[in-house]
Amino acid sequence: MSRPLTCWLVVAVALAPMTVLAFDPKNIELKDPSGDDKGPGSYTYPTQSAYKKGSFDLLGLTLKDKGSTIEIITRVGAKIEDPWNSKSWGGNGFSLQMVQLYINNKKGGMRNALPGINVKFAKGHAWDKVVFISPQPKAKILSEVKSKKAKALSRIVIPVRTFARGREIVSVVNKSDLGGAPTRDWGFQAVMQSNEGYSDKDSILARKVNEYNGEHRFGGGSDYNCDPHVIDMLAPPARGGGGEKDAQYKALKSYKCDASGKGTEAVIPMVYPGKL
Repeated sequence: MSRPLTCWLVVAVALAPMTVLAFDPKNIELKDPSGDDKGPGSYTYPTQSAYKKGSFDLLGLTLKDKGSTIEIITRVGAKIEDPWNSKSWGGNGFSLQMVQLYINNKKGGMRNALPGINVKFAKGHAWDKVVFISPQPKAKILSEVKSKKAKALSRIVIPVRTFARGREIVSVVNKSDLGGAPTRDWGFQAVMQSNEGYSDKDSILARKVNEYNGEHRFGGGSDYNCDPHVIDMLAPPARGGGGEKDAQYKALKSYKCDASGKGTEAVIPMVYPGKL
């Protein structure tokens, strides 16, 4: 992948609106088109009725400056429900979705996503912090991260509060945990996943995508665990244009897989709303 940054800049320019949109670091808006909750274009939902159409369709995020905290609002295409009664096990009032918000704050970062996601960030798009938005309580997330010996432990930000509201997941994080207030230079990428309470040793609470869907498994991928375990994501310029669907599919199709279970991971970009 020798030209990922150039390719993504070309895509961003091609998809950008003719008018220049003002960037407000205190109210950052990132949008995503509806109907692209198919990963690389082939993924299908689990068969269990709790996985309702649109419930993993990322429509956008808003980051609001609240002084010492940042409020992150994640919007999806269906009402967020709690079929597994998460509050009975200390959860956050929803059961299915899990979102990882990767942030490039220019401090010097990593290219590999967290274990279980199977994607890599393009050169020049490395991440420094990741906000782990999950139904799981903080203690469970910390236990998982420590037991898996994740190299990125110091980079993982767990919200001080997370709850569901209609079609939104609202998370509050300490601004200091992100490395300060967002600036025009920061990059963002949100990947939509499915919460897995009993994940494999090579995954942090992320649910695998299989070749065929099942009661609690997404299908349309590979059983060899080299496909991207991403149901939806942002694509430059994150304005919700139709062309962003194809950009997502192309990025997530960039993986290679063989029968040994080895291959190359899909390469994805950051979105830089302050630079459009």
